[in-house]
Amino acid sequence: MTNWSEVERTEHKGEQGSAFWRTRQFGDIRVRMVEYSPGYVADHWCNKGHILLCIEGELHTELADGRKFILTPGISYQVADDTNPHMSYTTTGAKIFIVD
Repeated sequence: MTNWSEVERTEHKGEQGSAFWRTRQFGDIRVRMVEYSPGYVADHWCNKGHILLCIEGELHTELADGRKFILTPGISYQVADDTNPHMSYTTTGAKIFIVD
């Protein structure tokens, strides 16, 4: 079990805004509760596979091939390692549960 309010919060700056991670590691599996500030824009394209579940707000994910997806509460996004480089941003802020 994880009480996310007890997990240390670390700041990760984006091109704009910040992402605040609460991270737990279980062997090869990293689990995070990430809060994105309003106006957050990622500073890189990511090739890592993830499972994302939107808890609050709205997160936009753009794939390198031009496809775009919007996560809203209750919507998940799944991508495998090295298949679809992706970048995320939000205008409103978002809270996302991530497994990778």
